[in-house]
Amino acid sequence: MDALNAHLVPAVDGVAYGLLLFVAAAGLTLLFGIGGVLNIAHGTLFALGGYLAASVSDGSWSSAVLGLAVAVAGGTAGGAVLAAGTLPLAGRGHLPQALRTFGLALVGGDILSTVYGGDEHPVKVPGSVNGMVHFFGHVYPTYRLMFIAVAAALAVAGSVVLGRTRAGALLRATADDRAMVGAMGYAPWRVHTALCAAAGALAGLAGGLGAPIIGPGPDTADKVLMLSMVVIVLGRPGSVLGAFLAAIAVGEIETLGVSISSDWAPFLLFGMMAVALAGRTFRSSGVADGVAAAPGEAPA
Repeated sequence: MDALNAHLVPAVDGVAYGLLLFVAAAGLTLLFGIGGVLNIAHGTLFALGGYLAASVSDGSWSSAVLGLAVAVAGGTAGGAVLAAGTLPLAGRGHLPQALRTFGLALVGGDILSTVYGGDEHPVKVPGSVNGMVHFFGHVYPTYRLMFIAVAAALAVAGSVVLGRTRAGALLRATADDRAMVGAMGYAPWRVHTALCAAAGALAGLAGGLGAPIIGPGPDTADKVLMLSMVVIVLGRPGSVLGAFLAAIAVGEIETLGVSISSDWAPFLLFGMMAVALAGRTFRSSGVADGVAAAPGEAPA
């Protein structure tokens, strides 16, 4: 009981951090898993949203709403630029996409550094969510509890949009067969542009919502990109539920793992990713089914 009590706050913090990673990775897994675009500039779009939200925050609700609005608008505009840059590379594999989006990330990072400098920017949140909540003898920031609720609602909304709406069906169909979507009267380039803009909007929204938790700074883009990639690897590209569960696991390792054993926490994260990749390779090879066919003999 004492151990549980000691690690209660880090465990809740892990949920909040994991949901932040989920919101951050949602746009990346949407673009990569459904649109087939490997976007190395995703972390830069997240940082852009954070900087824009921080630049207008003054502690009032009106500035908080305005901050989220400009963060989403900035992310959407960045996604549109990304769409224009990656559209000519459709069907040419992920390496050209990675190189081009990496170049866009470098340019965007330099612009952000020039405009906002090399220091972290603190974000003021409205006073009503800037306090502490008492539970089980502990205190916890109110804003993070509110963020948990908002991120959970976004997860449900994302699942509904992708799985039960016409727009979600169109996105999945475009990923599977562009020619068929074109024959149905939908221009694939418009779907591609809309998908990139939506992914950028999610990245900007994540940056705006997460700015009070991860203050925008010079290392924000790289850290968010790295952890988002881990979430995608663990949760499978294009799966909202998989990204959600993987993000919670990564958040707990990043916070609760540090609380339990700070020396081993970094190794646990990438060790978990290595095990997940090894397990998928094991299953896809057919060995997991116990089917090791002899040379020249067809598997059962």
